[in-house]
Amino acid sequence: MSNRPNIVLIVDDQHRGDCLGIAGHPDVKTPYLDSLAMRGTLFENAYSACPTCIPARAALMTGMAQENHKRVGYRDGVAWDYEHTLAGELSKAGYYTQCVGKMHVSPLRNLLGFHHIELHDGYLHHNRYANVPYYESQKVADDYLYWLKEEKGISCDVTDTGLECNSWVARPWMYEEQTHPTNWVVNRSLDFLRRRDRSKPFFLMTSFVRPHPPFDAPNYYFDLYRHKELQPPHIGDWVDTETYKRWGRVFDSSEGIADPELVREAQIGYYACITHMDHQIGRLIQALIEEGVYYNTVILFVSDHGELLGDHHMCRKTRPYQGSIKVPFILSGPEHLVGPGGRREQKLVELRDIMPTLLDFADAPIPDSVDGESVRNCKEKEWRKVLHGEHSGGHMGNHYLVSEQYKYIWYTQSGKEQFFDLEKDPYELHNLIVDENYQTHITAFREEMIKTLKDRPEGYVQEGKLQKGCEERTIL
Repeated sequence: MSNRPNIVLIVDDQHRGDCLGIAGHPDVKTPYLDSLAMRGTLFENAYSACPTCIPARAALMTGMAQENHKRVGYRDGVAWDYEHTLAGELSKAGYYTQCVGKMHVSPLRNLLGFHHIELHDGYLHHNRYANVPYYESQKVADDYLYWLKEEKGISCDVTDTGLECNSWVARPWMYEEQTHPTNWVVNRSLDFLRRRDRSKPFFLMTSFVRPHPPFDAPNYYFDLYRHKELQPPHIGDWVDTETYKRWGRVFDSSEGIADPELVREAQIGYYACITHMDHQIGRLIQALIEEGVYYNTVILFVSDHGELLGDHHMCRKTRPYQGSIKVPFILSGPEHLVGPGGRREQKLVELRDIMPTLLDFADAPIPDSVDGESVRNCKEKEWRKVLHGEHSGGHMGNHYLVSEQYKYIWYTQSGKEQFFDLEKDPYELHNLIVDENYQTHITAFREEMIKTLKDRPEGYVQEGKLQKGCEERTIL
């Protein structure tokens, strides 16, 4: 058992799939993530099927599609009660398991199969309200916030910068860099390496809140981007400009940012958070080398979903566009474990594939409840040709189907459809839904959507056609 590989799962929050140096981004610098990719495989078609924190993490932790883990929208306070979880199965297989950082489950201290958790969930509105039980208050249950108060004073909080946890407003961290939550997550991960049970292989989940807002990296990282000419957001010719003009001065609006200078500030802050986290990942890599375990460790890096960051005059996530649903996905390690380095893979992968992949490396049984597939040796397997994704949310409520080349979108309340040729138009600038040259493809995707949704309890399919205006659910 002792010669089985160690496993490190690095998860960050709200990281666009294109925001990696190795992915060709013209502005973002990620030297350590690029290094991980060069020691393994960068999956260039990785998606989040339900792109907000809670449902995305349900897929990651259970290996299930959203129809089976039942979370098809964002909803706090619903207990997580799954028979099989990634950490639980690895624990049963003899791994010593720990999570440091973000879990975003309910109740807050739900172990979800880990032996131990050191928790920081960012700012959670639901667990800040006065009517939650004392032990469910973030100020009590969140280890980082508890530590920060001991370091800086009882009134200290992550909100001291004045930034809100879903806002596009940006400014540097106001305390010493060592107190930033990104640093804390790595500090505590290194402490796990120090005190682990060395007779067992380990599973460490290092889970960052950033680059999810607030965009508050230390000032050094803002300086890296302040004087650069940044690539502007991508704006499709189909975009509704009136909505963002109306709502674009609301600090946490999902409808975009009205002031061009503040768009640039949001980009600077977002990229700063990514590079700050990347450098801290460098600390973790160096610690694994010093511990003598780096060359027997599988590292998987992924994000729960993306960030629109002004694309199509939109911010945050939930929507079915590439900035929101496409995520970085890097499988890294020594060649004898993960194969030759520097590879790029085009097959469609999703968060549900993480649990079976890591169980595969651990030589642990994969439960029948798992819908995902191990990406290990994926070239040798039959693989999904189309991925179904969705998110409830009123006028934003949507379903999408994506292949390596095409994407079909259906909005549940308006019935609006969109179709993109991602091979020719990777930034989704042109909606092809009425283009005569694509009608055969559009019909095939629409029929596939009808087939996918025909048994859904919301009633999305009636008399063989998509039915708009049905009441949405967040939990099936």
